[in-house]
Amino acid sequence: MYQWRKFEFFEEKLGGGKCKIPGEITGKIECASSGRGKLVIGCDDGTVSLLDRGLNFNFGFQAHTSSVLFLQMLKQRNFLASIGEDEQISPQQSGMCLKVFDLDKMQPEGSSTTSPECIGILRIFTNQFPQAKITSFLVLEEAPPILLIAIGLDNGCIYCIKGDIARERITRFKLQVDNASGDGNSSVTGLGFRVDGQALLLFTVTPNSVSLFSMQSQPPRRQILDQIGCNVNSVAMSDRSELIIGRPEAIYFYEVDGRGPCWAFEGEKKFLGWYRGYLLCVIADQRNGKNTFNIYDLKNRLIAHSLVVKEVSHMLCEWGNIILIMTDKSALCIGEKDMESKLDMLFKKNLYTVAINIVQTQQADASATAEVLRKYGDHLYGKQDYDEAMAQYISTIGHLEPSYVIQKFLDAQRIYNLTNYLENLHEKGFASKDHTTLLLNCYTKLKDVDKLNVFIKSEDGVGEHKFDVETAIRVCRAANYHEHAMYVAKKAGRHEWYLKILLEDLGRYDEALQYISSLEPSQAGVTVKEYGKILVEHKPAETINILMRLCTEDKELAKHRTSNGDYLSMLPSPVDFLNIFIHYPQSLMDFLEKYVDKVKDSPAQVEIHNTLLELYLSIDLNFPSISQANNGTDFSIKERTVSNGKLVAEGKNSSTEKGTLERREKGLHLLKSAWPSDLEHPLYDVDLAIILCEMNAFKEGLLYIYEKLKLFKEVIACYMQAHDHEGLIACCKRLGDSGKGGDPALWADLLKYFGELGEDCSKEVKEVLTYIERDDILPPIIVLQTLSRNPCLTLSVIKEYIARKLEQESKLIEEDRRAIEKYQEDTVAMRKEIQDLRTNARIFQLSKCTACTFTLDLPAVHFMCMHSFHQRCLGDNEKECPECAPEYRSVMEMKRSLERNSKEQDQFFQQVKSSKDGFSHLFQQWLLNFPDWCNLW
Repeated sequence: MYQWRKFEFFEEKLGGGKCKIPGEITGKIECASSGRGKLVIGCDDGTVSLLDRGLNFNFGFQAHTSSVLFLQMLKQRNFLASIGEDEQISPQQSGMCLKVFDLDKMQPEGSSTTSPECIGILRIFTNQFPQAKITSFLVLEEAPPILLIAIGLDNGCIYCIKGDIARERITRFKLQVDNASGDGNSSVTGLGFRVDGQALLLFTVTPNSVSLFSMQSQPPRRQILDQIGCNVNSVAMSDRSELIIGRPEAIYFYEVDGRGPCWAFEGEKKFLGWYRGYLLCVIADQRNGKNTFNIYDLKNRLIAHSLVVKEVSHMLCEWGNIILIMTDKSALCIGEKDMESKLDMLFKKNLYTVAINIVQTQQADASATAEVLRKYGDHLYGKQDYDEAMAQYISTIGHLEPSYVIQKFLDAQRIYNLTNYLENLHEKGFASKDHTTLLLNCYTKLKDVDKLNVFIKSEDGVGEHKFDVETAIRVCRAANYHEHAMYVAKKAGRHEWYLKILLEDLGRYDEALQYISSLEPSQAGVTVKEYGKILVEHKPAETINILMRLCTEDKELAKHRTSNGDYLSMLPSPVDFLNIFIHYPQSLMDFLEKYVDKVKDSPAQVEIHNTLLELYLSIDLNFPSISQANNGTDFSIKERTVSNGKLVAEGKNSSTEKGTLERREKGLHLLKSAWPSDLEHPLYDVDLAIILCEMNAFKEGLLYIYEKLKLFKEVIACYMQAHDHEGLIACCKRLGDSGKGGDPALWADLLKYFGELGEDCSKEVKEVLTYIERDDILPPIIVLQTLSRNPCLTLSVIKEYIARKLEQESKLIEEDRRAIEKYQEDTVAMRKEIQDLRTNARIFQLSKCTACTFTLDLPAVHFMCMHSFHQRCLGDNEKECPECAPEYRSVMEMKRSLERNSKEQDQFFQQVKSSKDGFSHLFQQWLLNFPDWCNLW
């Protein structure tokens, strides 16, 4: 053991050797204990003194009449247990007593002494437990207030007291360790409790044996662990509840199953202790008679502190310090240095391995351990021991910035060590994208394909890669390791990268299509959107087949679908893939035609029909938005003419014209089929369809849409623009019949067109006049004014029409004259009746009541309308005739209504405009506004 290194990891506190026990303690120190921030000293005069952290006297009290032999501070409660001599009650009874003091409860104020309350006193020796010399004392707090007290005697017995001392609810029992012998080798020199779960064990030591009692057994069962023992003060318990005994030849550790490790520290062990993982030992050197206090670090096999001391009487640990009390009442307080000081000491001596062991055994935080490893690595790096330095740097992963290590080995051109570090960085999950890039570059620079395979195909415990997938793919792809990049992409589910390599780097289009077909529909849709342009360019038919499967088939959805509409709404829409056909409109047309043929009620059918119309009606099969693309080729038509409604494009060959005509036929068919008669609105955008037809001079489609929208004026405008007179008249015959929902006003527009034509159109005008005359659409004067603008028309065109109209007017005039004469006669009769009422008396000759038809008697009421009533039949209403009142009220209500309407000018003009005979409506309003004339009439 003399080969162990010695260090000064501890230092003296409180002034070193100048520290003294306070002068207030006058007696001889017999015992001492510590705990709960207190140092307790018992003397031979029966006093107990308490010292503070600076070993200053706090207070003292008289615990026993005579000497205080043993003290112990309890841990869970602020109690002090003591054994001392008190006055004897009788000569047959011993004065040895056990007392328990509550240090939180002091004597009431006003008392002469300051002493804690004694909550329990027990006589140790009784008739059943005869008196003997006490050699050891130990208290265990089981579950407060229950205490288990063990008192070792010189006769080999242990007296045990268990219970609540304060309430005197206790039980006593005795344990026999060794049989009594006269040489004193049966004395119990040490005790130690150990709690293993529910098991309670008691170590006992005598000069000749080490035993273990199982306190759960009744009676407690003894197990002999060893046939050697030790003297008093050479027994301690470690923080792992191991029993430690010191003998001149060595120090022994004991577990519950027997002797454990042994440490050959020579010399008489006067005191033994344990402090924070350190073994404390006061050893007497027989050669020079001096006592040496050593602090051993058993895990690291070093002496943390060594000091020659005086004769030690007691050794305690409190406040993080070790306190040695000497027989001359001096004291030595020793404290451990902080970790930084200890490490600095070791670094100065280049003892890095010792520093690493210390920070690891003392459970320092990980960052402190990493700092020590870094310094050790720097030390080895300076010695050019790169392999061992890298081993230290690898241990710092997770705490040391990786760039610190990487920079060192980049400068030293140690690519193998750098590769090792980067591999461990990925293994522990601390690698970034840059680290992955660097590692893969190292592999490629070394051309180490085997390691590259291992790295690429390695996975962690949950099946995930230990590196950034995208970075690995990008680096492998840049280094032309396409297979490795594809493996990573496929394993990680990065389908876009896998396809990018297949299509852009390798040009394996069939394999890419097969891979897309194997994906889930949602993933396949995403990949087709991104790489569809390349696939359409090289494999248009196969790409269209994949799109058809995506947009029309999904086996999982088909199993659970409730309706066809819901099912289709869950599938991708063809509209989502339009962008991939931007340079290939023919392929787009084929795809949409197949989809429309297969799916009849798609949610996106409006958008699909719009796109198809744009393709069908385009002259050169290009989208208007992309007509500038197509490899810079100019497909514009230099000249367009319309002949008989058909488009003729110069510069186009016959096959192009044929394709254009076929597409236009499809477009017209789509316009009609997508607007069934039972739908109010078509399954395409009407405004867009009109614009497309006008842009591409598609007359047939334009006429169909206008007719469906009932825009008849626009329909005939198309014929007028084309100067198609025959078609124009035929159109008016079809659309101008009011009996079939047409608009007769079209004939007026047609007449106006011929009047402004400026050429001879006598035949057409005569035909138009026939329908105008039949439906009485225009007055003759308007007809004359309209046709007078055409200088090519003669009077013979309208001669017959004018003659017929004059004859009709003559008949109407004659009918009006007869009506006027009749109204005049009626007016004369009415005036005569009014005058008669005003000037002559009326004779009422009715003999019966109009209401009840009984004979009329008085009182009776007669009205000017020649109706008579009993007064009782009229009730309260005597001012109007019950028979004539309803008719009178309806007339008055009509008058009031007309008065209200006369104030609403907008409604008046609307009625005049919508009325077939506006003059009649004006005349009615005039009579309403001039009531005198109304009365006259």
